[in-house]
Amino acid sequence: MKPRDPIAQLPTHDVFNMPPHMGDQDLWADDRALRHWTGVLGGGGHAGHLAHVGRTAGLDDTFEKADQANRHGPEPRAFDRYGMRINAVEFHPAYHDLMDLAVSGRMHNFAWANEGNAGHLGQSALTYMFSQPEGGVMCPMAMTYSAVPPLRTTPKIADEWIPRILSTQYDRRDIPAPEKSGATIGMFMTEKQGGSDVRANSTRAVPVGATGIGQAYLLTGHKFFCSAPMCDAFLVLANTENMGLSCFLVPRWRPDGSRNNLFLQRLKDKLGNRSNASAEMEFQDTHGVMVGDEGRGIVTIIEMVTGNRLYCAASSAGIMRQALVQALHHTSHRSAFQKRLIQQPLMRNVLADMAIEVEGALALGLRVAQALDNADDPAEAALARVGTAVAKYWNCKRCPGLVVEALECHGGPGYVEESIMPRLYRDAPLNSIWEGSGNIMGLDVLRAMGREPDAIRAVMYEIGRARGNDANLDRAIKALQAALDDPVGLEGRMRTVTGMMALTMQGALLTRHGPPEVAEAFCASRLGDRFCGAYGTLPGGLDLDGIINRALPG
Repeated sequence: MKPRDPIAQLPTHDVFNMPPHMGDQDLWADDRALRHWTGVLGGGGHAGHLAHVGRTAGLDDTFEKADQANRHGPEPRAFDRYGMRINAVEFHPAYHDLMDLAVSGRMHNFAWANEGNAGHLGQSALTYMFSQPEGGVMCPMAMTYSAVPPLRTTPKIADEWIPRILSTQYDRRDIPAPEKSGATIGMFMTEKQGGSDVRANSTRAVPVGATGIGQAYLLTGHKFFCSAPMCDAFLVLANTENMGLSCFLVPRWRPDGSRNNLFLQRLKDKLGNRSNASAEMEFQDTHGVMVGDEGRGIVTIIEMVTGNRLYCAASSAGIMRQALVQALHHTSHRSAFQKRLIQQPLMRNVLADMAIEVEGALALGLRVAQALDNADDPAEAALARVGTAVAKYWNCKRCPGLVVEALECHGGPGYVEESIMPRLYRDAPLNSIWEGSGNIMGLDVLRAMGREPDAIRAVMYEIGRARGNDANLDRAIKALQAALDDPVGLEGRMRTVTGMMALTMQGALLTRHGPPEVAEAFCASRLGDRFCGAYGTLPGGLDLDGIINRALPG
């Protein structure tokens, strides 16, 4: 544990003008924007649970365990001491403590435990909070949450596996799922030759007969990125001989109680997300059960992808929030040129600019989650389809730059590993890559424009409800409509168009439901004539004091 009140007694100098140890954070009570947007968008009934998780996830002990789990990463253990193939991964005890905290806090199932009651909104708020101390354990949480819709396409599989997912007990044992007190689900899709183009997958599946929960197959092939390989089962795409790409549930253990043929090849040496294991896996006559209809693998698994993309948007907003909190703490206690850093005019511009970014990202992610909660309404369902790609694209793209800016606020101390900033910096790019890069998100929006015009109309209706609130927003809405109406070179412009959608959606949300000082600054900077993307470039005349005070913890 880090000391709370370190006293420096050095023979050569006194230690002063150094920020104190931050100590415990309250990720719910200290975040005015989170509490505001959760309530405005209909999740106020979850405040009790969110407050509990915010306190426990923000404890100094939680951040310390996250540091330990990332410093002492997972290790492959393909064989046991007797030479038996077990295809396991060993984790530092801190990782298991964090997994226990996440599962007991319903990071993996809140949406389904509160289905029909702003469950996805609550799920996104939890993701936003827990991603601040540690993103690695959130990978199995996200996949387990997102696995429920595809599992429901096959009722017998759903009846067996969903009760395990709804458990709030973390069971780390590598034993058959029926013997465990809870379970997690992963996803293996990517292969070397295809990446995001899963139609290039070469893994094949051969039917071998029926089981109690569906048609069984033997899968043979490889998977190049298999995150969280210690989950209890995985959704996998493989080709059948007659119908092509199909979806399968592949458990770690076969129904007869023997180990399934999941041959761990190696763990990836990743840039970030180091507490979480990502593996290369070989299948050889590996048992799996078909989920959904044969030949409809992409359609079956796409809702899992949608859930994971919503997770990415919320997680990136959470990483940005913690980077901002760290910058605010440092600049509030560090002085230069006879003033606290936070009192320096240019630093105030930087901090306020970052605070605007964080609140816009949070509002956008939670609004898309709200639309998913109301998918019985065709307009909300359409908004969720496009909005998920838009929020995933923009929040994940803005995250790395903001983390770098927050790191720069610390100067040199932010660049050493004793600080949380290097870990946030390494983790920041991941969400933009996972579940589809920026190009894939733009192409998804383009596909919706061609195939689902109602979806684009839903987005424009959502944005249009804010017309007249701000002159810069009105001009941005007009420019977006012109961009959508221009077919020339549209595919090559889809990053621009998707970004315009994100900014106008954020501006609309902030002007309709946000605090005036944040809404005015957002529209004047992001939707004005001179937006360059760099932080610290807010125009004059804005209420920087109000923006910074809103962002300050407590």
